[in-house]
Amino acid sequence: MIPGLNSREMLKAMKKLGIKQEDIDALEVIIRCSDKDIIVRNPEVLKVNMTGKETFQVSGDIEEREPSTEPEISKDDVKTIVDQTSVSEDQALVALKKNKGDIAATILELQNA
Repeated sequence: MIPGLNSREMLKAMKKLGIKQEDIDALEVIIRCSDKDIIVRNPEVLKVNMTGKETFQVSGDIEEREPSTEPEISKDDVKTIVDQTSVSEDQALVALKKNKGDIAATILELQNA
């Protein structure tokens, strides 16, 4: 913040410079790196557009953890497998995990079994 400049004047100055900012109502921010995941809980996210280039400012409670090796499998994915192959939900889930979440490969495997 510039000393002696109130927030209203600051917004006017930013507008003249072509800078727009927007608050993003985020629940969680996840940054996936090759060696770890960075999770920001209770985030405050600000999107700034400066002459066509968008940047994000993120602050909150930071947690680092090892990246997950298991794919995220939704209930809809399991239902799709059950509908297409007539196997149980448990069988569909096991097959999906085996195929690393690949729905098409899972359906083909179960249909050819």
